[in-house]
Amino acid sequence: MRKKLAIIISLLFVFSLAACESGKAPAEQAIKAAEEALNAAKGEAVKYVPDQVKEVEDALNAAKDSLAKKDYAAATSAATSVAARAKELASAAAARKEELTKGWAELSGELPQMLDSIKSRVESLSKSKKLPANLDKEKLEGAKSGLAEVTAKWDEANSAFKAGNLADAHTKAMAVKEKASEIMATLEMQTQQAAQK
Repeated sequence: MRKKLAIIISLLFVFSLAACESGKAPAEQAIKAAEEALNAAKGEAVKYVPDQVKEVEDALNAAKDSLAKKDYAAATSAATSVAARAKELASAAAARKEELTKGWAELSGELPQMLDSIKSRVESLSKSKKLPANLDKEKLEGAKSGLAEVTAKWDEANSAFKAGNLADAHTKAMAVKEKASEIMATLEMQTQQAAQK
């Protein structure tokens, strides 16, 4: 009886070991497929949705940790999820790229006109013998230096765009717009700005 029980326990151990080992190969394959999917989507995604890329990379590392701990079911499940999320990265990156391209088109149409208007106003006020009531020489000088600053920043934004770095170009252009709006307010150009819209 004892001998029979020992044989049964031994057989169960062998079967459970085989079952565990049989789960290893699918888990490894799932992780490999997840890595390939992530690498395929990563190029554009890093530029446009870096936070999401980090999340998917973390999930892949968790799947690898499960594999190392011989939790093959968890590793397979996590890797399958990573593969699906990696495919979503490509769509998210494409959507963000489209959004940034559209935003850049609007800004690149609007900002040169704003900067030209500010330049024109600064030149006009510099030649004027009397400044408007709410504007003194110090504010005018501040507007002049601000104009130089935003013009340089706008050049940086254009360079970033030409280099293919849409996210950086858009961020810089938004900063230019914000600063240019402040200068326009200082120069009492709000009504002119509203008329241009």
